[in-house]
Amino acid sequence: MTGAVQAPRAELHVHLFASIPPAVMRELARRHGVELPAALADGIRPDFRYRDFAHFQEVLSGLRPLTQDADDVELVTYEFAAGLARQGVRYVETMVTAMGAARRGLTPAMLLEAMNRGRSRALAHFGLEMRWIVDIQRSLPEAERAYWADLSLELATGAMDAGVVALGLSGPEAGSPPEAFAPWFERARAAGLHSVPHAGEHGGPASIWGAVRALHAERIAHGVRAVEDPALVAHLAERRIALDVCPTSNVCLGVVPSLAEHPLRRLHESGVPITVNSDCPPMFGSTLSDEVALLSGPLGLDAPAVDEIVANGLRYGFASTPSALAGEGRGGGEA
Repeated sequence: MTGAVQAPRAELHVHLFASIPPAVMRELARRHGVELPAALADGIRPDFRYRDFAHFQEVLSGLRPLTQDADDVELVTYEFAAGLARQGVRYVETMVTAMGAARRGLTPAMLLEAMNRGRSRALAHFGLEMRWIVDIQRSLPEAERAYWADLSLELATGAMDAGVVALGLSGPEAGSPPEAFAPWFERARAAGLHSVPHAGEHGGPASIWGAVRALHAERIAHGVRAVEDPALVAHLAERRIALDVCPTSNVCLGVVPSLAEHPLRRLHESGVPITVNSDCPPMFGSTLSDEVALLSGPLGLDAPAVDEIVANGLRYGFASTPSALAGEGRGGGEA
């Protein structure tokens, strides 16, 4: 759908290295002699369904060889930002897992420097503000967990003046409850970082309670399974803990059976702050504009509710000067 952008938007739940634009995927694949998985080479459709989260990770692993050096990272960052800017996005908090890049020889310092070159170009060219959420990968074997969690925390706390605003927690929830990561989040919060863990996607309400109580989450990435626990819903509403919801992702990964059965509307009507996001756009055949359109489509919200949820992106982001981001963008784009 095209037209004038009615209001500036923000995206708060999107993973940089799972959001490589398809044209950039193909360019990097040619550059490095990489054969893309068929699903990615052909372009994933919105009606595509992964068998389970492991299947999603299997397809996603096909992207790892594409970012082999700093120039690749800068290209991905800039083109990712360009796609958001065309949708009227003025502010984005982008999730980054340093572990994969480090295993390909990119040190955290090299990774951050390359991302920030792309970030600076995006600000200059599009007026798009980017911030980073550094994720800890939760599903590592216990013997490796401390090493990579320490590395992620060191990157996050050492780069607060270079765009990092929060510490995150990502990966499969099963067998990796939030409580195990409390020491790292405590140190992050002491340093002045925010807390934005994934919880309540494939894990149930207990995972969200753990993120809130042990990690002092200020927002929850996903969190849709909170709807199964009325006391939790009431707590999130009372404490104004926002859920960064990704509807198409939830359907494609089997978190909910269909958009018609998605709990977003029930959570919103219960007073829980909701933001709408794309998660990993090329992996789900969707964009932020598509997700916004779903709000008034199959998700069944009226215009004031849609406006509130879109505005929540700027309201619940961690920009130091959110009022400056709420002005008019630099031109129109895809709506």
